[in-house]
Amino acid sequence: MSWKKEIEEIKLRKSIALKLGGKDKVKRQHNAGRLTVRERISYLLDKDSFNEVGILSGQSSYDSIGNLKDITPANSIIGHGLINNMPVAVYGDDFTIRGGAADAAIWEKMISAEKLANDYEIPIIRLIEGTGGGGSVKSLEKDGYSYVPANPGWDVVVDNLNKVPVISLALGPVAGLGAARLVSSHFSLMVKELSQIFVAGPPLVEKVGEKLTKEELGGYDIHSKNGVIDNVAFTEKEAMDKTKLFLSYMPKSVYQIPPVIKSKDSANRVDKSLINIIPKNKRESYDIMPIIKSILDKSSFFEIGENYGLSVITGLARLDGYPVAVVANNPQVYGGGWTSNASKKIIKLLDFAQTFHFPILHLVDNPGFVIGKSAEKDATIRYGARALAAIYQLNIPICTVLLRKAFGVAGAANTNHVKYRYRLAWPSGDWGSLPFEGGIEAAYKSDLEKSNDPEQLKKDIEKKIKIASSPFRTAEKFLIEDIIDPKDTRTKICQWIKIAFPTLKTGASSFGFRP
Repeated sequence: MSWKKEIEEIKLRKSIALKLGGKDKVKRQHNAGRLTVRERISYLLDKDSFNEVGILSGQSSYDSIGNLKDITPANSIIGHGLINNMPVAVYGDDFTIRGGAADAAIWEKMISAEKLANDYEIPIIRLIEGTGGGGSVKSLEKDGYSYVPANPGWDVVVDNLNKVPVISLALGPVAGLGAARLVSSHFSLMVKELSQIFVAGPPLVEKVGEKLTKEELGGYDIHSKNGVIDNVAFTEKEAMDKTKLFLSYMPKSVYQIPPVIKSKDSANRVDKSLINIIPKNKRESYDIMPIIKSILDKSSFFEIGENYGLSVITGLARLDGYPVAVVANNPQVYGGGWTSNASKKIIKLLDFAQTFHFPILHLVDNPGFVIGKSAEKDATIRYGARALAAIYQLNIPICTVLLRKAFGVAGAANTNHVKYRYRLAWPSGDWGSLPFEGGIEAAYKSDLEKSNDPEQLKKDIEKKIKIASSPFRTAEKFLIEDIIDPKDTRTKICQWIKIAFPTLKTGASSFGFRP
Protein backbone atom coordinates (compact mmCIF):
# COMPACT_ATOMS: atom_id res chain seq x y z
CA MET A 1 0.00 0.00 0.00
CA SER A 2 1.32 3.45 -0.93
CA TRP A 3 0.04 7.03 -1.26
CA LYS A 4 2.36 7.71 -4.19
CA LYS A 5 -0.52 8.22 -6.64
CA GLU A 6 -2.14 10.79 -4.38
CA ILE A 7 1.18 12.56 -3.85
CA GLU A 8 1.60 12.79 -7.62
CA GLU A 9 -1.90 14.25 -7.90
CA ILE A 10 -0.99 16.92 -5.32
CA LYS A 11 2.05 17.83 -7.43
CA LEU A 12 -0.07 17.90 -10.61
CA ARG A 13 -2.74 20.14 -9.09
CA LYS A 14 -0.15 22.52 -7.65
CA SER A 15 1.72 22.71 -10.94
CA ILE A 16 -1.53 23.71 -12.68
CA ALA A 17 -2.19 26.37 -10.03
CA LEU A 18 1.30 27.84 -10.52
CA LYS A 19 0.49 28.41 -14.21
CA LEU A 20 -2.32 30.81 -13.23
CA GLY A 21 -4.63 31.43 -16.23
CA GLY A 22 -2.23 29.84 -18.68
CA LYS A 23 0.52 31.06 -20.98
CA ASP A 24 -1.67 33.28 -23.17
CA LYS A 25 -3.33 35.05 -20.22
CA VAL A 26 0.00 35.58 -18.48
CA LYS A 27 1.41 37.02 -21.70
CA ARG A 28 -1.58 39.35 -21.97
CA GLN A 29 -0.96 40.49 -18.39
CA HIS A 30 2.68 41.25 -19.18
CA ASN A 31 1.74 43.00 -22.43
CA ALA A 32 -0.52 45.28 -20.38
CA GLY A 33 2.55 46.26 -18.38
CA ARG A 34 1.44 44.42 -15.24
CA LEU A 35 3.03 41.69 -13.14
CA THR A 36 1.18 38.51 -12.30
CA VAL A 37 -0.03 38.02 -8.75
CA ARG A 38 2.66 35.42 -8.06
CA GLU A 39 5.38 37.75 -9.34
CA ARG A 40 4.03 40.47 -7.05
CA ILE A 41 4.05 38.23 -4.00
CA SER A 42 7.57 37.03 -4.82
CA TYR A 43 8.85 40.63 -5.00
CA LEU A 44 6.93 41.82 -1.94
CA LEU A 45 7.92 39.11 0.54
CA ASP A 46 11.28 38.04 1.88
CA LYS A 47 12.82 35.36 -0.29
CA ASP A 48 11.25 31.89 0.07
CA SER A 49 9.06 33.03 2.98
CA PHE A 50 5.62 32.68 1.35
CA ASN A 51 3.40 29.96 2.78
CA GLU A 52 0.41 29.65 0.47
CA VAL A 53 -2.98 28.62 1.78
CA GLY A 54 -5.62 27.09 -0.47
CA ILE A 55 -3.44 26.45 -3.53
CA LEU A 56 -5.61 23.44 -4.44
CA SER A 57 -8.84 25.45 -4.61
CA GLY A 58 -10.58 26.02 -7.92
CA GLN A 59 -13.25 24.78 -10.31
CA SER A 60 -12.71 21.26 -11.58
CA SER A 61 -14.28 18.66 -13.88
CA TYR A 62 -14.06 14.87 -13.65
CA ASP A 63 -14.65 11.91 -15.93
CA SER A 64 -17.28 9.26 -15.26
CA ILE A 65 -15.05 7.30 -12.91
CA GLY A 66 -13.88 10.30 -10.90
CA ASN A 67 -10.55 11.09 -12.49
CA LEU A 68 -9.58 14.73 -12.77
CA LYS A 69 -10.05 16.07 -16.30
CA ASP A 70 -9.36 19.76 -15.76
CA ILE A 71 -9.10 22.37 -13.02
CA THR A 72 -9.18 26.16 -13.16
CA PRO A 73 -7.49 27.66 -10.09
CA ALA A 74 -9.45 30.12 -7.97
CA ASN A 75 -8.54 33.63 -9.07
CA SER A 76 -7.16 34.69 -5.73
CA ILE A 77 -4.02 33.70 -3.86
CA ILE A 78 -3.70 33.92 -0.09
CA GLY A 79 -1.15 33.00 2.53
CA HIS A 80 1.43 34.41 4.88
CA GLY A 81 5.09 35.32 4.74
CA LEU A 82 7.67 37.80 5.95
CA ILE A 83 8.54 41.39 5.05
CA ASN A 84 11.86 42.34 6.62
CA ASN A 85 11.20 39.48 9.05
CA MET A 86 7.77 40.82 10.06
CA PRO A 87 5.02 38.21 9.55
CA VAL A 88 2.20 39.39 7.27
CA ALA A 89 -0.93 37.95 5.68
CA VAL A 90 -1.34 38.42 1.93
CA TYR A 91 -4.35 38.40 -0.39
CA GLY A 92 -3.87 38.81 -4.15
CA ASP A 93 -6.31 38.90 -7.07
CA ASP A 94 -5.36 36.89 -10.15
CA PHE A 95 -6.41 38.94 -13.17
CA THR A 96 -5.33 36.17 -15.58
CA ILE A 97 -8.41 34.17 -14.61
CA ARG A 98 -11.58 35.95 -15.73
CA GLY A 99 -10.18 39.35 -14.79
CA GLY A 100 -10.64 38.69 -11.08
CA ALA A 101 -14.43 38.37 -11.51
CA ALA A 102 -16.67 36.72 -8.94
CA ASP A 103 -17.72 33.76 -11.06
CA ALA A 104 -14.13 32.45 -10.97
CA ALA A 105 -13.58 33.25 -7.30
CA ILE A 106 -13.98 31.40 -4.04
CA TRP A 107 -14.95 34.25 -1.73
CA GLU A 108 -14.11 32.22 1.37
CA LYS A 109 -10.42 32.65 0.47
CA MET A 110 -10.64 36.42 0.87
CA ILE A 111 -12.36 36.02 4.21
CA SER A 112 -9.79 33.42 5.27
CA ALA A 113 -6.93 35.87 4.61
CA GLU A 114 -8.67 38.54 6.68
CA LYS A 115 -9.27 36.07 9.51
CA LEU A 116 -5.65 34.92 9.38
CA ALA A 117 -4.52 38.51 9.96
CA ASN A 118 -7.14 39.03 12.65
CA ASP A 119 -6.63 35.85 14.63
CA TYR A 120 -2.83 35.87 14.44
CA GLU A 121 -2.60 39.65 14.91
CA ILE A 122 -0.43 40.36 11.89
CA PRO A 123 -0.70 43.00 9.13
CA ILE A 124 -2.64 42.19 5.97
CA ILE A 125 -1.61 43.31 2.50
CA ARG A 126 -4.17 43.23 -0.30
CA LEU A 127 -2.95 43.15 -3.90
CA ILE A 128 -6.14 44.17 -5.67
CA GLU A 129 -6.85 43.94 -9.39
CA GLY A 130 -10.33 43.56 -10.85
CA THR A 131 -13.53 43.46 -8.85
CA GLY A 132 -11.77 41.77 -5.93
CA GLY A 133 -14.64 39.30 -5.52
CA GLY A 134 -17.33 41.63 -6.78
CA GLY A 135 -20.24 40.75 -9.00
CA SER A 136 -20.45 39.47 -12.55
CA VAL A 137 -23.52 39.36 -14.79
CA LYS A 138 -22.46 35.86 -15.87
CA SER A 139 -23.29 34.67 -12.35
CA LEU A 140 -26.99 35.29 -13.05
CA GLU A 141 -26.99 33.04 -16.09
CA LYS A 142 -25.03 30.35 -14.31
CA ASP A 143 -26.93 30.34 -11.01
CA GLY A 144 -30.38 31.05 -12.35
CA TYR A 145 -31.31 33.40 -9.53
CA SER A 146 -30.35 36.71 -7.97
CA TYR A 147 -29.89 37.75 -4.34
CA VAL A 148 -30.11 40.67 -1.94
CA PRO A 149 -26.57 42.12 -1.76
CA ALA A 150 -24.34 41.38 1.21
CA ASN A 151 -20.60 41.71 1.60
CA PRO A 152 -19.27 38.41 2.95
CA GLY A 153 -16.64 38.85 5.63
CA TRP A 154 -17.12 42.59 5.94
CA ASP A 155 -17.32 42.28 9.71
CA VAL A 156 -13.73 41.03 9.87
CA VAL A 157 -12.62 43.62 7.29
CA VAL A 158 -13.94 46.33 9.61
CA ASP A 159 -12.52 44.67 12.72
CA ASN A 160 -9.07 44.47 11.13
CA LEU A 161 -9.04 48.26 10.85
CA ASN A 162 -9.16 48.41 14.64
CA LYS A 163 -6.63 45.66 15.20
CA VAL A 164 -3.88 45.22 12.58
CA PRO A 165 -2.21 47.33 9.88
CA VAL A 166 -4.14 47.06 6.62
CA ILE A 167 -2.41 48.01 3.36
CA SER A 168 -4.11 47.84 -0.05
CA LEU A 169 -2.53 48.28 -3.47
CA ALA A 170 -4.51 48.96 -6.64
CA LEU A 171 -2.47 47.17 -9.31
CA GLY A 172 -4.80 47.40 -12.28
CA PRO A 173 -8.42 48.40 -12.85
CA VAL A 174 -10.31 48.01 -9.56
CA ALA A 175 -14.11 48.21 -9.31
CA GLY A 176 -17.04 47.46 -7.04
CA LEU A 177 -16.25 45.44 -3.94
CA GLY A 178 -12.56 45.53 -4.82
CA ALA A 179 -12.66 49.32 -4.68
CA ALA A 180 -14.48 49.25 -1.34
CA ARG A 181 -11.86 46.91 0.09
CA LEU A 182 -9.07 49.06 -1.34
CA VAL A 183 -10.16 52.18 0.54
CA SER A 184 -10.93 50.24 3.72
CA SER A 185 -7.28 50.45 4.66
CA HIS A 186 -4.81 52.37 6.78
CA PHE A 187 -2.58 52.92 3.77
CA SER A 188 -3.52 52.59 0.10
CA LEU A 189 -1.65 53.09 -3.16
CA MET A 190 -2.26 53.05 -6.88
CA VAL A 191 0.16 52.98 -9.79
CA LYS A 192 0.28 55.91 -12.20
CA GLU A 193 -1.54 55.13 -15.48
CA LEU A 194 -1.58 51.41 -14.65
CA SER A 195 -4.38 51.25 -12.11
CA GLN A 196 -7.81 52.85 -12.04
CA ILE A 197 -10.50 52.81 -9.38
CA PHE A 198 -14.25 53.11 -9.83
CA VAL A 199 -17.55 52.14 -8.28
CA ALA A 200 -18.54 50.94 -11.76
CA GLY A 201 -16.39 50.81 -14.88
CA PRO A 202 -16.75 52.66 -18.19
CA PRO A 203 -19.30 50.27 -19.82
CA LEU A 204 -21.81 50.76 -16.98
CA VAL A 205 -21.11 54.48 -16.73
CA GLU A 206 -21.73 54.85 -20.47
CA LYS A 207 -25.24 53.47 -19.91
CA VAL A 208 -26.02 56.57 -17.82
CA GLY A 209 -24.71 58.92 -20.47
CA GLU A 210 -20.98 59.42 -19.83
CA LYS A 211 -18.50 57.94 -22.27
CA LEU A 212 -15.11 57.92 -20.56
CA THR A 213 -11.86 55.99 -20.68
CA LYS A 214 -10.76 54.09 -17.59
CA GLU A 215 -8.18 56.78 -16.85
CA GLU A 216 -10.68 59.62 -17.30
CA LEU A 217 -13.13 57.90 -14.99
CA GLY A 218 -10.87 56.69 -12.20
CA GLY A 219 -7.21 57.42 -12.87
CA TYR A 220 -4.49 58.48 -10.45
CA ASP A 221 -4.97 62.18 -11.23
CA ILE A 222 -8.49 61.96 -9.79
CA HIS A 223 -8.09 59.64 -6.85
CA SER A 224 -4.76 60.87 -5.51
CA LYS A 225 -6.26 64.35 -5.21
CA ASN A 226 -9.64 63.51 -3.71
CA GLY A 227 -8.38 61.32 -0.87
CA VAL A 228 -9.58 57.97 -2.22
CA ILE A 229 -6.02 56.66 -2.04
CA ASP A 230 -3.06 57.88 -0.02
CA ASN A 231 -0.05 57.72 -2.33
CA VAL A 232 0.85 57.14 -5.98
CA ALA A 233 3.70 55.02 -7.31
CA PHE A 234 5.22 55.09 -10.79
CA THR A 235 5.64 51.31 -10.98
CA GLU A 236 4.27 48.23 -9.25
CA LYS A 237 7.63 47.57 -7.64
CA GLU A 238 7.75 51.12 -6.28
CA ALA A 239 4.27 50.59 -4.81
CA MET A 240 5.51 47.47 -3.04
CA ASP A 241 8.69 49.23 -1.90
CA LYS A 242 6.49 51.96 -0.34
CA THR A 243 4.44 49.24 1.32
CA LYS A 244 7.60 47.81 2.89
CA LEU A 245 8.68 51.26 4.04
CA PHE A 246 5.27 51.97 5.57
CA LEU A 247 5.40 48.66 7.44
CA SER A 248 8.84 49.51 8.85
CA TYR A 249 7.13 52.08 11.12
CA MET A 250 4.31 49.79 12.16
CA PRO A 251 3.67 47.41 15.03
CA LYS A 252 2.24 44.01 14.09
CA SER A 253 -1.02 44.93 15.79
CA VAL A 254 -2.55 47.33 18.30
CA TYR A 255 -1.27 45.03 21.04
CA GLN A 256 2.28 46.19 20.39
CA ILE A 257 4.03 49.57 20.36
CA PRO A 258 5.55 50.86 17.09
CA PRO A 259 9.16 49.68 16.77
CA VAL A 260 12.06 51.84 17.94
CA ILE A 261 15.34 51.65 16.02
CA LYS A 262 18.85 52.81 16.83
CA SER A 263 19.30 56.23 15.25
CA LYS A 264 22.54 57.31 13.60
CA ASP A 265 21.40 60.94 13.72
CA SER A 266 22.36 62.84 16.85
CA ALA A 267 19.47 64.06 18.98
CA ASN A 268 21.55 67.17 19.68
CA ARG A 269 22.12 68.08 16.05
CA VAL A 270 21.40 71.78 15.44
CA ASP A 271 20.50 73.60 12.25
CA LYS A 272 21.43 77.27 12.33
CA SER A 273 19.68 77.91 9.01
CA LEU A 274 16.29 77.58 10.73
CA ILE A 275 16.64 81.04 12.25
CA ASN A 276 16.25 82.57 8.79
CA ILE A 277 13.64 80.28 7.27
CA ILE A 278 10.48 82.14 8.33
CA PRO A 279 10.18 85.61 6.76
CA LYS A 280 9.76 88.65 8.99
CA ASN A 281 7.00 89.80 6.64
CA LYS A 282 3.91 87.89 7.79
CA ARG A 283 2.47 87.96 4.30
CA GLU A 284 5.41 86.06 2.84
CA SER A 285 5.25 82.30 2.48
CA TYR A 286 8.01 79.72 2.93
CA ASP A 287 8.63 76.03 2.31
CA ILE A 288 7.80 73.89 5.36
CA MET A 289 9.59 70.76 4.07
CA PRO A 290 13.14 71.90 4.98
CA ILE A 291 11.92 72.41 8.56
CA ILE A 292 10.29 68.98 8.66
CA LYS A 293 13.37 67.25 7.27
CA SER A 294 15.76 69.22 9.48
CA ILE A 295 14.20 68.44 12.85
CA LEU A 296 13.36 64.78 12.18
CA ASP A 297 15.85 61.94 11.85
CA LYS A 298 17.57 62.27 8.48
CA SER A 299 15.65 60.67 5.58
CA SER A 300 13.00 59.35 7.98
CA PHE A 301 9.96 61.35 6.83
CA PHE A 302 7.43 59.20 4.95
CA GLU A 303 4.70 61.45 3.58
CA ILE A 304 1.13 60.14 3.41
CA GLY A 305 -1.52 61.84 1.28
CA GLU A 306 1.03 63.75 -0.76
CA ASN A 307 -1.42 65.00 -3.44
CA TYR A 308 -4.48 65.60 -1.26
CA GLY A 309 -5.51 68.33 1.20
CA LEU A 310 -2.35 70.18 0.27
CA SER A 311 -2.55 72.95 2.89
CA VAL A 312 -1.59 70.28 5.43
CA ILE A 313 1.28 67.77 5.28
CA THR A 314 1.01 64.45 7.11
CA GLY A 315 3.20 61.38 7.47
CA LEU A 316 5.31 59.10 9.63
CA ALA A 317 8.86 59.76 10.79
CA ARG A 318 11.39 59.12 13.55
CA LEU A 319 12.89 61.19 16.33
CA ASP A 320 16.10 59.71 17.71
CA GLY A 321 14.83 56.37 16.40
CA TYR A 322 11.37 56.70 17.98
CA PRO A 323 8.42 56.58 15.54
CA VAL A 324 6.04 59.57 15.41
CA ALA A 325 3.13 60.76 13.30
CA VAL A 326 3.58 64.25 11.87
CA VAL A 327 0.99 66.94 11.09
CA ALA A 328 2.22 70.24 9.64
CA ASN A 329 0.57 73.26 8.03
CA ASN A 330 1.83 74.07 4.55
CA PRO A 331 2.08 77.88 4.19
CA GLN A 332 2.48 77.59 0.42
CA VAL A 333 -1.12 76.44 -0.02
CA TYR A 334 -3.89 78.70 1.33
CA GLY A 335 -1.29 80.03 3.73
CA GLY A 336 -1.59 76.73 5.63
CA GLY A 337 -5.28 77.29 6.35
CA TRP A 338 -7.54 74.32 6.94
CA THR A 339 -9.82 73.30 4.07
CA SER A 340 -12.44 70.55 4.25
CA ASN A 341 -10.03 68.14 2.53
CA ALA A 342 -7.14 69.13 4.80
CA SER A 343 -9.38 68.50 7.80
CA LYS A 344 -10.33 65.03 6.52
CA LYS A 345 -6.66 64.27 5.99
CA ILE A 346 -5.85 65.33 9.57
CA ILE A 347 -8.71 63.23 10.97
CA LYS A 348 -7.47 60.10 9.20
CA LEU A 349 -3.89 60.53 10.42
CA LEU A 350 -4.92 61.29 14.01
CA ASP A 351 -7.28 58.30 14.13
CA PHE A 352 -4.51 56.16 12.67
CA ALA A 353 -2.03 57.44 15.27
CA GLN A 354 -4.51 56.79 18.07
CA THR A 355 -5.17 53.26 16.79
CA PHE A 356 -1.50 52.25 16.54
CA HIS A 357 -0.04 54.35 19.39
CA PHE A 358 2.05 56.92 17.52
CA PRO A 359 2.91 60.11 19.43
CA ILE A 360 2.01 63.23 17.43
CA LEU A 361 4.39 66.00 16.39
CA HIS A 362 2.30 69.02 15.35
CA LEU A 363 4.05 71.83 13.45
CA VAL A 364 1.68 74.80 13.46
CA ASP A 365 1.43 77.77 11.14
CA ASN A 366 -2.35 77.96 10.93
CA PRO A 367 -4.11 81.19 9.89
CA GLY A 368 -7.46 79.49 10.53
CA PHE A 369 -10.10 77.94 8.32
CA VAL A 370 -10.03 78.90 4.66
CA ILE A 371 -12.89 81.34 4.04
CA GLY A 372 -15.13 82.28 1.11
CA LYS A 373 -18.00 80.79 -0.87
CA SER A 374 -16.09 77.70 -2.02
CA ALA A 375 -15.05 76.95 1.55
CA GLU A 376 -18.67 77.21 2.70
CA LYS A 377 -19.86 74.94 -0.13
CA ASP A 378 -17.22 72.40 0.87
CA ALA A 379 -18.59 72.30 4.46
CA THR A 380 -15.23 73.43 5.84
CA ILE A 381 -16.59 74.15 9.31
CA ARG A 382 -18.19 70.70 9.54
CA TYR A 383 -14.98 68.82 8.77
CA GLY A 384 -12.86 71.35 10.63
CA ALA A 385 -14.92 70.73 13.76
CA ARG A 386 -14.44 67.00 13.30
CA ALA A 387 -10.67 67.52 13.07
CA LEU A 388 -10.81 69.57 16.26
CA ALA A 389 -12.74 66.73 17.91
CA ALA A 390 -10.07 64.27 16.75
CA ILE A 391 -7.43 66.37 18.53
CA TYR A 392 -9.45 66.30 21.74
CA GLN A 393 -10.09 62.54 21.51
CA LEU A 394 -6.39 61.70 21.49
CA ASN A 395 -5.08 59.63 24.39
CA ILE A 396 -1.53 59.72 23.05
CA PRO A 397 1.17 62.33 23.68
CA ILE A 398 1.29 65.34 21.39
CA CYS A 399 4.07 67.89 21.07
CA THR A 400 3.19 71.18 19.39
CA VAL A 401 5.72 73.52 17.83
CA LEU A 402 4.16 76.89 17.03
CA LEU A 403 6.20 78.11 14.08
CA ARG A 404 4.16 81.19 13.27
CA LYS A 405 0.39 81.66 13.07
CA ALA A 406 -2.34 80.15 15.24
CA PHE A 407 -5.63 81.98 14.80
CA GLY A 408 -9.26 81.30 15.55
CA VAL A 409 -11.01 77.96 16.00
CA ALA A 410 -8.62 76.10 13.70
CA GLY A 411 -5.61 77.65 15.41
CA ALA A 412 -7.01 76.42 18.73
CA ALA A 413 -6.61 72.88 17.42
CA ASN A 414 -2.86 73.11 18.02
CA THR A 415 -3.35 70.84 21.04
CA ASN A 416 -5.90 69.65 23.59
CA HIS A 417 -5.62 72.61 25.94
CA VAL A 418 -7.24 70.85 28.94
CA LYS A 419 -4.43 68.30 29.12
CA TYR A 420 -0.78 69.06 29.80
CA ARG A 421 0.29 71.36 26.99
CA TYR A 422 3.70 70.27 25.72
CA ARG A 423 4.25 73.25 23.45
CA LEU A 424 7.25 75.07 22.10
CA ALA A 425 7.13 78.30 20.11
CA TRP A 426 9.52 80.01 17.77
CA PRO A 427 10.06 83.77 18.19
CA SER A 428 8.08 84.17 14.95
CA GLY A 429 4.95 83.10 16.86
CA ASP A 430 1.83 85.11 15.95
CA TRP A 431 -1.52 84.14 17.49
CA GLY A 432 -4.90 85.26 18.70
CA SER A 433 -8.58 85.19 17.79
CA LEU A 434 -7.75 86.83 14.45
CA PRO A 435 -4.81 88.70 12.89
CA PHE A 436 -4.85 92.27 14.18
CA GLU A 437 -4.05 93.62 10.69
CA GLY A 438 -7.49 92.60 9.50
CA GLY A 439 -9.44 93.74 12.53
CA ILE A 440 -8.41 97.32 13.21
CA GLU A 441 -10.90 98.96 10.83
CA ALA A 442 -13.78 97.07 12.39
CA ALA A 443 -12.72 97.40 16.04
CA TYR A 444 -11.80 101.09 15.82
CA LYS A 445 -14.32 102.18 13.19
CA SER A 446 -15.86 104.93 15.31
CA ASP A 447 -12.48 106.30 16.43
CA LEU A 448 -11.15 106.34 12.89
CA GLU A 449 -14.25 108.14 11.60
CA LYS A 450 -13.92 110.88 14.26
CA SER A 451 -10.17 111.34 13.79
CA ASN A 452 -8.73 114.29 11.86
CA ASP A 453 -5.94 112.02 10.66
CA PRO A 454 -7.34 108.46 10.47
CA GLU A 455 -4.27 107.06 8.68
CA GLN A 456 -1.91 108.27 11.42
CA LEU A 457 -4.28 107.00 14.11
CA LYS A 458 -4.39 103.64 12.42
CA LYS A 459 -0.58 103.48 12.37
CA ASP A 460 -0.41 104.40 16.06
CA ILE A 461 -2.95 101.70 16.93
CA GLU A 462 -1.07 99.12 14.84
CA LYS A 463 2.16 99.97 16.64
CA LYS A 464 0.61 99.48 20.09
CA ILE A 465 -1.11 96.24 19.10
CA LYS A 466 2.06 94.88 17.52
CA ILE A 467 3.89 95.40 20.80
CA ALA A 468 1.07 93.76 22.76
CA SER A 469 0.96 90.80 20.36
CA SER A 470 4.63 89.92 20.89
CA PRO A 471 5.00 86.22 21.76
CA PHE A 472 7.12 87.27 24.73
CA ARG A 473 4.08 89.00 26.26
CA THR A 474 2.24 85.66 25.94
CA ALA A 475 5.11 83.83 27.60
CA GLU A 476 5.13 86.31 30.49
CA LYS A 477 1.56 85.23 31.33
CA PHE A 478 2.52 81.55 30.91
CA LEU A 479 0.08 81.27 28.01
CA ILE A 480 2.83 79.67 25.97
CA GLU A 481 5.11 77.23 27.75
CA ASP A 482 8.41 78.10 26.06
CA ILE A 483 9.92 80.13 23.23
CA ILE A 484 13.03 78.58 21.78
CA ASP A 485 15.81 79.27 19.31
CA PRO A 486 14.68 77.47 16.12
CA LYS A 487 18.05 75.74 15.76
CA ASP A 488 17.40 73.88 19.03
CA THR A 489 14.06 72.45 17.91
CA ARG A 490 15.35 68.96 17.19
CA THR A 491 17.04 68.70 20.57
CA LYS A 492 13.89 69.85 22.35
CA ILE A 493 11.50 67.48 20.58
CA CYS A 494 13.91 64.57 21.02
CA GLN A 495 13.80 65.27 24.74
CA TRP A 496 10.00 65.16 24.52
CA ILE A 497 9.82 61.84 22.68
CA LYS A 498 11.96 60.13 25.33
CA ILE A 499 9.45 60.91 28.07
CA ALA A 500 6.41 60.51 25.79
CA PHE A 501 7.14 57.05 24.41
CA PRO A 502 7.17 55.15 27.72
CA THR A 503 3.62 56.41 28.43
CA LEU A 504 2.15 54.60 25.41
CA LYS A 505 -0.27 51.81 26.22
CA THR A 506 -1.15 48.92 23.96
CA GLY A 507 -4.63 47.70 23.13
CA ALA A 508 -7.62 48.71 21.04
CA SER A 509 -8.59 52.36 20.74
CA SER A 510 -11.68 53.58 22.58
CA PHE A 511 -13.20 54.37 19.18
CA GLY A 512 -12.96 52.50 15.91
CA PHE A 513 -10.91 53.49 12.87
CA ARG A 514 -13.11 54.49 9.94
CA PRO A 515 -11.68 54.44 6.41
